Amino acid sequence: MIPVLIWALVSLSAAQTLDVLYPELEHSRTIYVTENGPRLSVLSEQSKVVSRRGGNATLPCRIQRDQSLSTPSRKMRIKWTKLTSDYLKEVDVFVAMDFHKRSYGSFHGRVHLQGSSPLDASLVITELTLEDYGRYKCEVIDGLEDDTVVVSLDLEGVLFPYYPRLGRYNLNFYDAERACREQDAIVASFDQLYDAWRGGMDWCNAGWLSDGTVQYPINAPREPCGGRSTVPGIRNYGLRDKDKNHFDVFCFTSHYRGRFYYLIHPSKLTYDEAVTACRKDGAQIAKVGQMYAAWKLLGYDRCDAGWLADGSVRYPIATPRRRCSPTEAAVRFNGFPDKKHKLYGAYCFKGHD
Repeated sequence: MIPVLIWALVSLSAAQTLDVLYPELEHSRTIYVTENGPRLSVLSEQSKVVSRRGGNATLPCRIQRDQSLSTPSRKMRIKWTKLTSDYLKEVDVFVAMDFHKRSYGSFHGRVHLQGSSPLDASLVITELTLEDYGRYKCEVIDGLEDDTVVVSLDLEGVLFPYYPRLGRYNLNFYDAERACREQDAIVASFDQLYDAWRGGMDWCNAGWLSDGTVQYPINAPREPCGGRSTVPGIRNYGLRDKDKNHFDVFCFTSHYRGRFYYLIHPSKLTYDEAVTACRKDGAQIAKVGQMYAAWKLLGYDRCDAGWLADGSVRYPIATPRRRCSPTEAAVRFNGFPDKKHKLYGAYCFKGHD
């Protein structure tokens, strides 16, 4: 009762004040206060830009100004940031104000404004890396006016499920990041998993994604994978504890600069012999991500099982045929054989600058 009484007294006092200040004001009249719309806005002709690792990309950002505004001031500030996969933080990429320009972190020396006109705030990124994939925000501030727009940078590439020699469900999130990195890849995003699922991917083991969720794609519902009566889709375990929970991981890789190849050798090799043979050929033993990229992006096809850097044995089939993945194009997996006693071929990789 007391709060209601206080509110009534405050309202009465405010009404009396208005009566004193504006005696001619009719009590039944409503006053609307309007503001002019934004006099500066930021637009992007594309919401998504697609490129490849090692290439360049231009993220469009164009400034539109009301004619009542003067020409862009020398203090107009253009700032580009990268949104983290969980959208909780922003990473500084590039800032420009008049002649002062600065790039940050891994973007240092690789980014600049396109600057085709005083109102062009588009960002050019060169020598793209896997880590450049994601969403970027362009922010323009000119005096009291400001606006932002978000642009996605996508990379041509391939997603693949991964677990190490330890076996399935042995990776916490940070182990998963390291495992993908060691295989020339990054932890995949949900969008990349979704695209792979739409492309027909069906995998019944849950894996980490870059936003900290654990999910897996199912195109052929069955009892061990969510149930036979469920519909196709991406099964989602939600956010998991990055330290304590253990799963597999979905990795993503893109085009590479170099040559992936099967080493022609007079005999089959142990793992250590394969590493040495690649080195003698001026190369390194290939990584899992490099095999997937060669298979998916270049159509590499070889029906010979060979060692890879993580100690697994695999072979890529782009054209299904008898005795070589007869039902589908795929990277075939022979597991993690005994390194000292099992004999296979070797897949090597020679990098190019």
